[in-house]
Amino acid sequence: MARKPSRSDDKTADEKTLGNEAGVLRQSAEQRYARELRRLAANDADARPPGWRLSARAVRRFIAGDESQGIQRKFYGDDSLVDRAIVTLIGAQGLMLVGEPGTAKSMLSELLAAAISGNSDFVVQGSAGTNEDHVRYSWNYALLLSQGPTAAALVPSPVLSAMRHGRIVRIEELTRCPPEIQDTMISILSEKTMAIPELGDANPAAVVRARPGFNVIATANLRDRGVHEMSSALKRRFNFETVHPIADPAFERELILRQLAERLPDENARHAIAADVLDIIVSVFHELRTGRSTEGIQIARPEVVMSTAEAVNVAHAALLEATYLGPSQVTGQHVANQLHGIVLKDNPEDGKKFRAYVEHVAKPRAMNNPEWRVFYDAARKQRLS
Repeated sequence: MARKPSRSDDKTADEKTLGNEAGVLRQSAEQRYARELRRLAANDADARPPGWRLSARAVRRFIAGDESQGIQRKFYGDDSLVDRAIVTLIGAQGLMLVGEPGTAKSMLSELLAAAISGNSDFVVQGSAGTNEDHVRYSWNYALLLSQGPTAAALVPSPVLSAMRHGRIVRIEELTRCPPEIQDTMISILSEKTMAIPELGDANPAAVVRARPGFNVIATANLRDRGVHEMSSALKRRFNFETVHPIADPAFERELILRQLAERLPDENARHAIAADVLDIIVSVFHELRTGRSTEGIQIARPEVVMSTAEAVNVAHAALLEATYLGPSQVTGQHVANQLHGIVLKDNPEDGKKFRAYVEHVAKPRAMNNPEWRVFYDAARKQRLS
């Protein structure tokens, strides 16, 4: 007898995916690393700062890795910077992470929030359109008209919610926010208090005082200097840490492989990149970033940011091209194809600089290395202007 179709049989693939957390394009850090966070919490015997989910040592293990507990490294940079960031967040000052685009400032802020608060979703994305509603509160106007200014009609910002719950709030690209938004942050960082005068002086909810565990992590790109320069008063409320590009090619190689594994969890869609092809990606980005080849040749540095984040994007795109357009094995040609969109992103002159790199660095290597030959042949045929 034929089985009667159930409601679940009628669900579309999209509906099934929406009901499955693992099916989302990107999980939060606390979701991706939930097992590690539970393991760290279970074995955490150290004192925890007020409002923190983990001790300072456990937060450091979560970010920098601990093989003895099966905790993988997630931030490939200066471990002492991580220590200083943790100490800052225990204290009264906010943490400001600055650096070139693509140096994992946002990732580090997310990891810190996930480990400290267990929730990295209190986020304000700074832009020219950011207004006071994004950092203070707004109103449900239907309720406001029917009930007046009540607590039920209040729509809290991520900052206000983080204050109420004693959590970390992240403000991305703070220097892109208008000056009045930056000024609002001064009182929040200083007083750890937010007034809601519309609720009335007699209402205890009219003043929100931050609970233990609340603090602010802000990020800013060095290339955005001059957009909305921070006032000296706001700077005093933050402890500044500069996140530098990865200097160790071995670290960069490891990070690229780990990021690819997270982006392409399906084994059928993921094809391993051969070591010599991965070396081409790491070498090209590292040498163009530093302006010097491993052979000691001086290289004109392009204006475009040759960050590790862009290296991951190129490796990912090369994998997708090989997987879906073939052949399935990633080659130097796929890498050259995907570099084209990176090189010509900012300045047409960068194309000439990359062409010089291809002729003076890649060409000699192509004489002795088959994969570099494939890369060279593909790169020199591209129109880079």
